[in-house]
Order: sequence, then structure tokens, then C-alpha cells
Amino acid sequence: MGEFVDLRAKPFNLSDEDIAWVEDTIAGMTDEEKIGQLFISHNHALDVDVAKDSINRFHYGGQRYKDSGSTSRQVFDFVRGLQQVTKIPMLVAANCDNGGDGACADGVYIGTGAAVEASGSEEVAYNAGFVAGETCRAIGVNWNFDPCVDILYNWRNTIVNTRAYGTDADTVLKYTRAYLRGITDNGLATCVKHFPGDGTEERDQHIVLGVNELQPDEWDASFGKVYSTLIEDGLHSIMVGHIALPHYSQKLDPSLTYDDIMPATLAPELLTGLLKTQLGFNGLVLTDASHMLGMSGAMKRKDFVPRAIASGCDMFLFFRDEEEDFGYMMQGYRDGVISPERLTDALRRILGLKAAIGLHKGEHVPTEEGLAVVGCERHLELARDAADKSITLVKNTKDELPIRPETHPRIELRYVHSADAGGIYKAVSAADIAKEELEAAGFQVTLARGDQRIGGKVQDFVDNYDAVIEFCDVRGYAAENNYRIRWAAPMSADIPWFVWEKPTVFVSLNYTTHLTDVPMVKTYINAYKNTREVIRQTIAKIMGDSEFKGTANDLVWCDKWEAKR
Repeated sequence: MGEFVDLRAKPFNLSDEDIAWVEDTIAGMTDEEKIGQLFISHNHALDVDVAKDSINRFHYGGQRYKDSGSTSRQVFDFVRGLQQVTKIPMLVAANCDNGGDGACADGVYIGTGAAVEASGSEEVAYNAGFVAGETCRAIGVNWNFDPCVDILYNWRNTIVNTRAYGTDADTVLKYTRAYLRGITDNGLATCVKHFPGDGTEERDQHIVLGVNELQPDEWDASFGKVYSTLIEDGLHSIMVGHIALPHYSQKLDPSLTYDDIMPATLAPELLTGLLKTQLGFNGLVLTDASHMLGMSGAMKRKDFVPRAIASGCDMFLFFRDEEEDFGYMMQGYRDGVISPERLTDALRRILGLKAAIGLHKGEHVPTEEGLAVVGCERHLELARDAADKSITLVKNTKDELPIRPETHPRIELRYVHSADAGGIYKAVSAADIAKEELEAAGFQVTLARGDQRIGGKVQDFVDNYDAVIEFCDVRGYAAENNYRIRWAAPMSADIPWFVWEKPTVFVSLNYTTHLTDVPMVKTYINAYKNTREVIRQTIAKIMGDSEFKGTANDLVWCDKWEAKR
């Protein structure tokens, strides 16, 4: 393998007939149609008429859509309409990190990467991929931009904290290979991210250039092992992060000074040299989102739009402005920034991927009947199994469990979340769900206000409550480099001042490393998600009705000795 694609080899494995379709299609394209195929658009409105106008003007080859809040029926109608108006079958992608919930609002969550790791179960990993794939297939999505194969080395990193499947290469491979089997069993195109690898630092390439500072031999033994293994498995595509790998760049091109270092999306020595030649990746390479500052901070947009393709990326993720970005790409081709050979190779990879999953033969056309699988009982049962296996009792140093209505009837419920913290994925409070589930279990529950300061008589608190259960749901990225608990008020009453007064259980519903902010709590649980099923099962385990089965990695201690007390 090397700079130019071999469509007969993996991951494409195309027949002569398939290759003829690829070559004939390219031969019949105008320059405008060729340039358009390089783009993956992002549709926020799920409006076929709007998309049709854009397709007719800009001919883009791929589509992502806004999945948050969109039902399976809405996505189904949009994707079906999209494929009816496009001249060349379109790659339609979703971000299914955790199961079917990344494809549509009524898809079923199975488990984050962190939850899968905690479960210790390759079956749970496979089920997350399978439910994602089956849900996508039902609504017409044919490409999944997951799993995240980053390795979580730095406990401060909240960008991939819950999306990473482990803290070493072997663990990441164990679970992501199982996840990918679930995707491929549904016939979808596969993709992993974020080459050359996140998790070594704590910054977010949405808002700053990411840097992986590993030396070449360290990278080869870690991230390199992950990518080389998945490439050998037949991985279809790789999403490249706006992450620099400076020491490897300088090894591959000694003429580069440190000031010359570019994010991988703009670094030919990493894309063509390391990924396509040294690692032998014969598939499709796409950029991460192009509005991210890790890319736009490198140079003028008019320069980096064509340079991404010239450097070895085959598809460009998201327009900032359709007309402008299309013009930048076309001008780069006309000026020779993108050579005819590089453009043709990119097109062969793009159309080759479409052929590899049968788009040219009319496959991946959703049906009305197929929608019944979304949110089905089988998926819900797999979600129940994943929750049972993953919820993790990290510490119980005062032996305060179980807490039951018979022994601790009066519960003060506290709920900390990040609705005001900004970011792409804000937490939607599940406080009412937690209260309902505690009451259904037989507790008397008082939901405390979170915006009050510590105050009042301690004895009144002691007399009024038998235990405290505090749920914490901090999430988000792209507004801060590192997300921590942000209390609602100075010296907030939510801060666990009460751990010596009453039995206190602190439950994280997302990030795994909150002990850096609440090391004083003696009973700490990582539950990984704010769904009703996860909350219900967490309460059952607190009560002793169900065993804690999840296992924590060492990063949960945040390098703090006091967190273990």
C-alpha cells in the first residue's frame, strides 16, 4: 500500500464490475462534481428541499445531519429523500458513540466507551456497535463516525474521558474491535477517530490545536498498535483530528522546525507518509470538523481547505459557507495545490467506499417496516444488561452501603449538572427522574436547592435526613478545555460538606474523574449516563438489591492520595 489506492485490496475488496462503476463515474464527472464529492455537508434542518438545492449546486459526496432531538421517522424521511435527489449515492453518517442514541432521539443508549471498559465485557462492546448499526441501517444511515480509539492517558482530559475505551492500546483494541464487528454485521461503512490520537493531554482541538507529544517509539507501541491492528482488520475509514504529532513529523521530515508543525489534517508526512505508506492504510481519510480551531488556527481558510486534500485527506468535513468553501477548493485545484492525481485518488477512495457497501447497487435503502427496530424491546434488554455490568462502585470506605428505605427512609437528593456551563452537549437535568425512581423504590425524597450556600444548623439537617444521595451530571465540550464540577454558588450547599454527618453517596452520571473535586466523599459511584434505566439500576445497587459489577481504572483517583480515603 502507499500513496495511491488499490481498490481490489482491503478495505474495498472491489470486483472488476465495481471498479468499472467507480472509474466510469469519475470519467463522467465535471470538475465541479469532482470537487463536490470531497465535501461532507452538515444539515441542521432535515429539509430535503434545502438539501436538494445544495446538492444541485455543490454536488457533495457525504452528509451528516443534526441528530439531537431528531426522531427516527424524521431522519428516515430526510435520508430517503436525500438519496432520491442525489445523482451519485451519498454517504450518510451519524455519530453513534454509545449505541443507537447517536443516530436519533428514540435510539437506545447501550454504553459509553468508559462504561464498556468498566463492564469488562466484549459482548457489551459488540452490543453497543450492533444497536448503533441496526438503528442506523433502519433509518438509512450507512456510515458511522465511531468508535473513538483514543487512549486515555491523562486523567484531566475530559474531551475523550467517557468516549475512550481504555488507558492502554490492548484494552482499547479489545473493545473497539468488538464494537466494529457490531457495525460491520449491519453492513455499514466503518470509521474510527481521532488519528494520530487524543488522550495524552487535556486540551480540546475544538478550541485550540491539540498536541500528542509522544516520541515515535512510544507512539508506535500505543496509538500505532491500535491503528495498525484495525487497518489489518479491514477498517474502511479514519477521521483525522486537528492534533499535531510533532516528534513523529520531525522524524519523517527532518527539515521541519517546531514552528512548521501542523495538525495532522494538514500534515502530508503524517497522512501520506505515516498513515497511508508506513501503516499501509488503503482506505478513506476524512478530516474532523473544519470549523474547529485546531485547524482554523493553522492558516487562512482559503489555504487550508485545499491543503487538507493535498496533504492526504480524501474528504473534508463540513462547510463553513457552502459557496465560499467550494470556491476555495476549486481554486486550490485550478492553482495546482491539489494535483489531478491527488484528486483522482481521493475520488477513487470516496466512490470505492460507496461501492464497498453496495450503494451503487441500491443497498442501504430504508423501509417503513424496518423502523420498528428502533427502540425495540431487544435493544432495551441489551441496555439493561450493559447498565448492570458497567455501573461501578469506586469507593465505599465507610462501609455505608446498602442504603434502604427500611434503614434510611428520608433521603436528601442533590443534583449537580452543567446546563449553564456551555459546550456542544449540555446536560439536561434528570433530577426529576432520580426523584421519581427513589420514591418508586420506597424512599421519602426531598430535592434540595442547588443555588444555596452552606448555612443553617447542622443538627436540623441531622434530624431531618437519614442519608444524602448526590447525582452529578457534568458534560460538554468545545467551550472549555477541561470540564470540572462548577458549583452553583460560592461555598454551595451542594458541596458534600455533610459526609461526616450522614451517609452520603455521590454518583457521577458522566465523567469518571470527579474525585478530584469531591475527594471527601466516602461512597462514590461511576454510572456513565443519565438515562432512567441507568439511574434505576444505580439505585437498586445502592439498596443492595443488585451487585456492583463494574471495575474502575486507576485514573479515577486523579493522582490524589486523599481521593482513596
